[in-house]
Amino acid sequence: MIRRKHLQVQSLRVLVLDEADEMLGKGFKAQIHDIYRMIPPLQVLLLSATLPADVLSLTEKFMTEPVKILVKRDEITVDTITQYYVAVDEEKNKFDTLIDLYDLFTVSGAVVFVNTRKKVEQLSKKMIKEQFTVSAMHGEMPQAERDEIMKKFREGESRVLITTDVWARGIDVNTIQMVVNYDLPLSREQYIHRIGRAGRLGRTGFAISFVKREELRLLRDIEQFYATLIEELPQDVVERH
Repeated sequence: MIRRKHLQVQSLRVLVLDEADEMLGKGFKAQIHDIYRMIPPLQVLLLSATLPADVLSLTEKFMTEPVKILVKRDEITVDTITQYYVAVDEEKNKFDTLIDLYDLFTVSGAVVFVNTRKKVEQLSKKMIKEQFTVSAMHGEMPQAERDEIMKKFREGESRVLITTDVWARGIDVNTIQMVVNYDLPLSREQYIHRIGRAGRLGRTGFAISFVKREELRLLRDIEQFYATLIEELPQDVVERH
């Protein structure tokens, strides 16, 4: 838009990069640098719930003595979200575990996170085959289709949304009470973004992660990194909530 002269930038005063760790990641970094080179000198703000060290070091290329307002790791975890995990022996056992959870809890809204587009499609088909009403979304869908799915989910036409990390940031739906990590996220930073969907604006909720035996170490790494507690799902969880 800038190159084609459709967007005039001479009067720009502030450049804000929200979800800065994503915007400065591999997919967008070159484009952000191009934009920065085409705009006049101005104030730059970077915002994100998580800013890994490599992203912070990148900022030195286009920020001059920036003021850093950083939140300690142990203050990041959303206090209103109770976190659990369920140990599963094999990948194939996750589906039965999800069905058991569905029968166990009565929630107004839940989001189920998986790591790939293919798994979104596979899991949603299996759920629909079992007569469950679910919505599904991933980043390769056209925007218009995603908007329609979001509209139906917000309005309660389905109580469960199966999605990739395209849905982990910047989306606020006040009916969400439960987040399920069907797959553990690929990065520990993404864990906080995911479970935060159930704790928007101080609302209470809970997050449940399915963990295979070889992934327990990853879960403990997340737990230690954020100085939080992720306990095994107790038998009396329904009474607790």
